[in-house]
Amino acid sequence: METLVFLADFYTDTIRGGAEIVNGILIDGLKSRGFNVIQLETQKIGVKDLRQYKDKTFIVGNFVLLSEEALEYLKTLKYVIFEHDHKYLKTRDPSGFKDYLAPPDQIVHRGLYRNAMAVFCQSKIHAKVVKQNLGINTVANLGCSLWSDEELATLRKHANAKKTNSCAVVESGNRIKGTRQSIVFCVEKKLKYTLIHSEDYDEFISALASHQSLVFFPQVLESFCRLVVEARMMGCKLYTNGNNGCTSESWFSQLKGVELIDFVEAQREKNIDKVVGVLSGDRALSASEPAIRKADVTVLLNSYRRPYNLKRQVEAVKSQTVQPSQIWLWVNAHEDNKGWNYSDLDVDRIFDNDHNWKFYGRFAAALLADTEYVAIFDDDTIPGDRWFENCLETMGSNEGILGSAGVILNGDRYVQHNRCGWPSQNSETTRVDLVGHAWFFKRDWLQYLWREKPTTWDNGEDIQFSYLAQKYGRVQTYCPPHPPGDIQMHGSTMGNELGIDIKATSTNQAISHQRFFAERDVCVQTAIKGGWQTVNGITTP
Repeated sequence: METLVFLADFYTDTIRGGAEIVNGILIDGLKSRGFNVIQLETQKIGVKDLRQYKDKTFIVGNFVLLSEEALEYLKTLKYVIFEHDHKYLKTRDPSGFKDYLAPPDQIVHRGLYRNAMAVFCQSKIHAKVVKQNLGINTVANLGCSLWSDEELATLRKHANAKKTNSCAVVESGNRIKGTRQSIVFCVEKKLKYTLIHSEDYDEFISALASHQSLVFFPQVLESFCRLVVEARMMGCKLYTNGNNGCTSESWFSQLKGVELIDFVEAQREKNIDKVVGVLSGDRALSASEPAIRKADVTVLLNSYRRPYNLKRQVEAVKSQTVQPSQIWLWVNAHEDNKGWNYSDLDVDRIFDNDHNWKFYGRFAAALLADTEYVAIFDDDTIPGDRWFENCLETMGSNEGILGSAGVILNGDRYVQHNRCGWPSQNSETTRVDLVGHAWFFKRDWLQYLWREKPTTWDNGEDIQFSYLAQKYGRVQTYCPPHPPGDIQMHGSTMGNELGIDIKATSTNQAISHQRFFAERDVCVQTAIKGGWQTVNGITTP
């Protein structure tokens, strides 16, 4: 008999919450399939207890009360995560972020999720949000929650109950269940409603079944929402919002009543078998899902006046679905960098200069890279988790210098241009004249940057690189897709938040706005006179 170790903050003998109930059903299902399941409460154990079972496979139900030391040790073990909400977020709720995409500084426990054999989610939207926030390919959508035999029997008993009331509103002191919002809706729509509540499952389902409708407005994204499915089993009409994960499943709109009860019963057995298959190593999650892989890429970060962004940048780079070979840091001398401890950063090389080499220095350092590709980031640029993946795919169709902020010139002055990439979110790969903020290119192309001396060493390295790569290497410049609905593909996810401040060179008080752009105008005009073929065929007088 194989032994499994189940980790949870609480079990049903202490708390009868949704997570605890589902965990209990999963444990019973595993036991019925011949597994010996050891149940550990996270608040009562430490590293010593985990070490006792180091040769076993763990199922992590909840881990909020597990100590930091134990969490770190858990990462070295063999485990799967049965995810009930979004514990990888500081808020545990993605609803507050546009398109459910949290900024990198809101992600926690990334390593725990990345090292898991699998992360089991309960609905299509739940799995999508977890996957796009963490950038991992080990997410499995079970497509349904779990109900016990006793619960299913209760649901069958009340499935054809007579409807004697109008609308049911669940009475809950938990604000995220939206009781107040549901009442307001009923009042505004002049709907007669009844508050229902009972700790006894039979009594609660009986009350729900007696109503024509359920009014339920959850205030966060529910991973699945058993309540809404139970209402549909009872033949209730629904007044709700888009925060119910179950509605993202195709079966939800097709099944109801006893037919739906039969479905979730069969799905329970399939889901437990799927978990067993992964635990036993007999079943991969999906042959179509590419594994997180490494690529021949050297990353060069830059520290000038925003060293406080570096930790966040390193974390974003290490979170890529395609992992780079090495991370280097180029430090330009500046008062803002004095006393900063770069040794705390987990990078492979540090170029700590006593001179400000400005924009070109990091490109000179990149010549020392021994990888096929180089990725360079400005100090205000935080890439999405799939940026390198995006760049490598784009290289396959449009090989060239790639970047997160593309510029298409409309005249021989730099200020006359259109932008694509993260500023405007282009859905397709777009040829541009130059790129900035984040570069991705073949290391061999660096030779072209040094074929002609720049007009100025103080500005325009982005212009010079694209111009000379095209002139001497016939290498064009492109902006990869930056789809509006998938920020993890973007080369910069916080450009507006981090890049527009007094430390930006383009708005620096020490160098006037007028002078900065006048220098760029000269760079553009010099390149065009030198033979630069722009997208719009710009010429100079």
